[in-house]
Amino acid sequence: MPTDTLSPPATTPVYKRALLKLSGEALMGDQQYGIDPAVATRIARDVGEIQGLGVETAIVIGGGNIFRGVAASARGMDRATADYMGMLATVINALALQDALEQQGVVTRVVTAIEMRAVAEPFIRRRAIRHLEKGRVVIFAAGTGSPYFTTDTAAALRAMEIRADVILKGTKVDGIYTADPMVDPNATKFTAISYLQVLEQQLKVMDATAISLCMDNKLPIVVFDLLQAGNIRRVVLGDPIGTTVSI
Repeated sequence: MPTDTLSPPATTPVYKRALLKLSGEALMGDQQYGIDPAVATRIARDVGEIQGLGVETAIVIGGGNIFRGVAASARGMDRATADYMGMLATVINALALQDALEQQGVVTRVVTAIEMRAVAEPFIRRRAIRHLEKGRVVIFAAGTGSPYFTTDTAAALRAMEIRADVILKGTKVDGIYTADPMVDPNATKFTAISYLQVLEQQLKVMDATAISLCMDNKLPIVVFDLLQAGNIRRVVLGDPIGTTVSI
């Protein structure tokens, strides 16, 4: 008689091109400020894994571990000035992540919305797409290059410009909940949710501008736990982890 056997794990990615959105805080680890090289190395290994699967990978990273423009503006600093300072913080994080990736043997390009040719390429859409096609990880820094826009909005914008199949939003929790699971023990997790539900319930996934851009262009978002090693690979292979935001 035939015996039941376990299905072999999936090895074919469900996405050809993905944009990974990381907060600046993702690089802090247990620190209160700055960059933990060990955390950057772990993220780099995870990104290297999906590159090895043939997924064309772009990254947008925030700068909140170094400087947060909105917080500085609330304390009296001119908002535009504070936002430009925040954009420069994202460049620092991008260079740190580039170094971690290249130590893993992953070829990268840092591409900035604010021109600074000594350390990065200026953003040119066709050139960025060409890098992806050649198997290079492209790290988009300096947000959109304009104040008053978050790196969430930059992630949505860049994802559409490079024609990504999905935005992978790495967070500290394993998906989207009805309330903050760190505060409310009764919070329940969504496995899937619509863009409109996110906006109507004011869930803290990405800012409203980013969600609206994704909704208008039918770009799915997968929110997952970045702290668990190997989760980026699991998401791109289609494992049912995290929460998917779609129509």
